[in-house]
Amino acid sequence: MGQTTGTVREWHAELGWGVLDSPDTPGGCWAHYSNIDGTGFRALTVGATVDIDWEHAAQDGYRFRATRVKQPET
Repeated sequence: MGQTTGTVREWHAELGWGVLDSPDTPGGCWAHYSNIDGTGFRALTVGATVDIDWEHAAQDGYRFRATRVKQPET
């Protein structure tokens, strides 16, 4: 497990998942909407910077899976 800062590569709001990029998760980190901090409808914006807690896992072709995603305060 680890913590890093990355960017949103892709986000599929209708499916509730996407891929995050960071130097610590080469090839991409799979993320599910339920792991985004917040309440109500949770989605990410492509290109946005996010803080990621991640783990090693085989998830839909990716070697990393987000366990928590937080959008930094603006």
